[in-house]
Amino acid sequence: MNALLLAAEGEPQPPLLPHLDELVIGLIAFVIVFGFLAKKLLPNINKVLVERREAIEGGIEKAESAQIEAQSVLEQYKAQLAEARHEAARLRQEATEQGTAIIQEMKAEGQRQREEIIAAGHAQIEADRKAASASLRQDVGKLATDLAGKLVGESLEDAARQSRTIDRFLEELEEKAEAVR
Repeated sequence: MNALLLAAEGEPQPPLLPHLDELVIGLIAFVIVFGFLAKKLLPNINKVLVERREAIEGGIEKAESAQIEAQSVLEQYKAQLAEARHEAARLRQEATEQGTAIIQEMKAEGQRQREEIIAAGHAQIEADRKAASASLRQDVGKLATDLAGKLVGESLEDAARQSRTIDRFLEELEEKAEAVR
């Protein structure tokens, strides 16, 4: 309005105030550009913003679901690890018990074999003693018979007499040996 008054009075228009027709043309151009941008560009911008928001929300949801899944997998792994540790402890315990049982069995088997060896040794010693006793009895009997025959001056070759003499002599020796013990 000031510009109109100045123009009516014939004074020159100030350079910072535009002419009314320029102002109207500028306003119409602004409305056209704004309308075009609102019709064409704004929906695309809103669409991109919505897609971005949905992508971000979807990413957040995916991240949350992945975190929940990771947590459940972690819990499963922890449970499996605890179960594996429990199983390992049980296997160690069983191995220890089996080892102890095997050691006991081996000791018992060793003891049994030792007793068998000792019994076999005693049996062998007894058999050797009897064999040695029989052999000694025979040798001593033969020597005694020969000696007695030389002392008596007659032959003691009769087998029955020889056997009785030997038996009597050995019995006397055994009685003397027992009396000394």
